[in-house]
Amino acid sequence: MSVNLPPTSQSHDAGALVLSGGGARAAYQVGVLRALAELTPETEPHPFKIVCGTSAGAVNALLLASHPGTFKEAVARLYDLWMGLTVDNIYRSNWTSLLGNILTISASLFNQGVARRRPLALLDNGPLRELVTEVIPFGNIQRNIDDGRLRAVSVNAMSYNQGESVSFFQGGEDLKEWRRFRRCGERTALTVEHLMASAAIPTLFPSVKIGDEYFGDGAVRQLAPISPALHLGASRVFVVGVSDNRSPVHWGKHRKVARHSPSLAQIGGQLFNAAFIDSLEGDLEHMDRVNLLLDAVDEKALADLAPLRAVESAVIEPSQSLDRLAGRKVRYLPPALRWLFRSTGATTSGGGASAASYLLFEKPYLGELIELGYQDAMWERDKLRNFLRPRTQLVETQQKGLFGIRVKPATEASNGNTPS
Repeated sequence: MSVNLPPTSQSHDAGALVLSGGGARAAYQVGVLRALAELTPETEPHPFKIVCGTSAGAVNALLLASHPGTFKEAVARLYDLWMGLTVDNIYRSNWTSLLGNILTISASLFNQGVARRRPLALLDNGPLRELVTEVIPFGNIQRNIDDGRLRAVSVNAMSYNQGESVSFFQGGEDLKEWRRFRRCGERTALTVEHLMASAAIPTLFPSVKIGDEYFGDGAVRQLAPISPALHLGASRVFVVGVSDNRSPVHWGKHRKVARHSPSLAQIGGQLFNAAFIDSLEGDLEHMDRVNLLLDAVDEKALADLAPLRAVESAVIEPSQSLDRLAGRKVRYLPPALRWLFRSTGATTSGGGASAASYLLFEKPYLGELIELGYQDAMWERDKLRNFLRPRTQLVETQQKGLFGIRVKPATEASNGNTPS
């Protein structure tokens, strides 16, 4: 990607980790990170100086950024956390809570759609607040910055009041705030409130008040998901997505015949995909195209284009359908959630299971996603080793060949070609 950085920003030879949103799908990121931890050279205990997260990816990002140990130790802690999760660690799933929230939403119709005491939501994610308060030592973030282990960390949230994407960041003193169309960067000391705001999926989880504004899930209105990492000084980015439909093999082939109108869950699933996936995919496509364009420009002409610059990137995304995986695991949910998903059409992989894939915080599903992420990353182990290697150890021809590492679907993997 190219970026026209403001004059006050500084570019560093720093690697950035970008973790997208996606609710329970973020377990896939843990598998990828486990592979990266194995591939990280012993000489690079902290391969990512910049960590950016959105929604559930913000939980992973802040746990990594606040851990006092090495990257490998932080990933091990993250893995243990996810493997011990259940739905009840994230939101209350009993009948009393679910029906009470439905009644509160119904009552708001007599009050101009506004709740009288707390923000409206279908689910109460109080358990998540308790969990992240316990497992993430937010005070360690500044210590890691002061010690040089970390340059910056950011989480994204969407302002309901302003209708814009806000990147809350904590980092070195030389970093400046920024403002672009419908997005901005705001320096702050990150707290549990920023994390809860970033993970507040609209209608499902309650919005969070920070200062004088209410914020919701950071994936909403996030027009350029990779941009915060670049504004914070990254020269290369490693992106872990949660989409399984970016490969051209999925476009325009085997179109299914609709047997009925879309269910509520199918509509909701597509809205979630639009929020959590589409912006990242569009940003990645833009990055690929501009990198190719800048790579074709000779060095003298490239200098005249400053401050535009090419960004080295690696991207790992699921090689299997997460919707189908979720459709097979819905039975592990508590009874109240199974009723909710069944009544809205979210129990089949024919379309509705996409919504369930964001809320299925149960070990059989999470464990399968973690294993898939690990295998997808290890499939590209040689290129990832090169990406993680210190820049001084790379020859120029290798550097040019690293733009846009991709994981192919399993149906294409046998030909031995690297995805472009």
